[in-house]
Amino acid sequence: MPAAIRLVRQAIAGPSRLPIGSAVPTPARRCLWTSQGTADAAPPTASPSSSSSPPPPGSTPRPRTIFSGIQPTGIPHLGNYLGALRNWVDLQNGASPDDTLLFSIVGMHALTMPQDPKRLFRERREMMATLLAIGLDPHRCTIFHQDQVKQHAELAWYLMCQTPFGKLGRMTTWKSKLATARNSADESSIDETQLALGLFAYPVLQAADILLYRSTHVPVGEDQVQHLELSRDVADLFNRTYRKRFFPLPQHIITPTKRILSLRDPTSKMSKSAPDVNSRILLTDTPAQISSKIRKAVTDAERTISYDPTNRPGVSNLLSILSGLSSDPGSTPAKVAEELNGALARQAEQGGKELPSGKYLKDAVADVCVEALRPIQHELERVKMDQAYLAEMEEKGRAKAEEAAEANMQAVRRMMGVAA
Repeated sequence: MPAAIRLVRQAIAGPSRLPIGSAVPTPARRCLWTSQGTADAAPPTASPSSSSSPPPPGSTPRPRTIFSGIQPTGIPHLGNYLGALRNWVDLQNGASPDDTLLFSIVGMHALTMPQDPKRLFRERREMMATLLAIGLDPHRCTIFHQDQVKQHAELAWYLMCQTPFGKLGRMTTWKSKLATARNSADESSIDETQLALGLFAYPVLQAADILLYRSTHVPVGEDQVQHLELSRDVADLFNRTYRKRFFPLPQHIITPTKRILSLRDPTSKMSKSAPDVNSRILLTDTPAQISSKIRKAVTDAERTISYDPTNRPGVSNLLSILSGLSSDPGSTPAKVAEELNGALARQAEQGGKELPSGKYLKDAVADVCVEALRPIQHELERVKMDQAYLAEMEEKGRAKAEEAAEANMQAVRRMMGVAA
């Protein structure tokens, strides 16, 4: 096996990260929203621009309530995993015992676009199984279906009654969603005659998801910070209207998000809605499927490997995957490129067969992906085989989330005058 590939594989198996997809042992076998589209260091920290000042030396940090969600798109792809899900596991493993973590499968957001009911039901359960398989522990966090906790819809309606129409009108995410659904690359062809009310107002539902648990922090990538601003505005408006600082203004936790692009079109994000199945790697793909898809990935004919997203997007995307699957806190796509170039040079000096840089890179990516996904796939298959266990976990998550949600909603109803 080439030395560079061994280096990356050794990084993945680094001692400071819990095994990917490992199940937390529980007695007697009771193992217990982002849509499509790290390191073994400390957990991601809040950005200084939006986070509270660090506590004085010797003081006890305030407990955090962290919320995040993902749409039930079935089995996630590698971009979902590196962009969000693995960060959730890192947050869980680095959280204080006093922190509260809630990770939700946001089925009501999925309904803003046409859905096949049977497929949606199946994909909701597949997503739950996946969250358990990647290492989220129901003893340390709450994993639940948003659509099973009715208080989400209730709070969303109350907040919609206060949110200015113009503020929602300035949020044009709905155009990209409609364009994606119609396989159109031109958002200018999308107009309001195609817009359903639920899709237009979904940012308020997203704010309700966060505020319902009085969340203090939401993990987002740097390109998603603006998506949290509406939640902060809505919380501030509610607090000022009822003259009580009830909802915290949620702060973002900048996570080391790896933006993984399509293997076939590295100018767009990896997505399950793309018509070419070779554009994405699913967490359940077999080694043969992974190797085949990586071989077909777009690269170039340069003799060396370099990280240059502007001029070499395909090569840079594969380097991002290698870096993302590493548990080395210092790993970057540029450093991975240096390692691969060094291994290629040493091989040439030793009189070995000279491989094209593109093939060498693809071999490394395929090998690392197969090894990284193997434990997740094993655990996922085990969890999916036990439907009773999955149903039990769904019910436990619903009960925990609903208890917290109802306590907060009782206060909201009293403040708004719809309850005594």
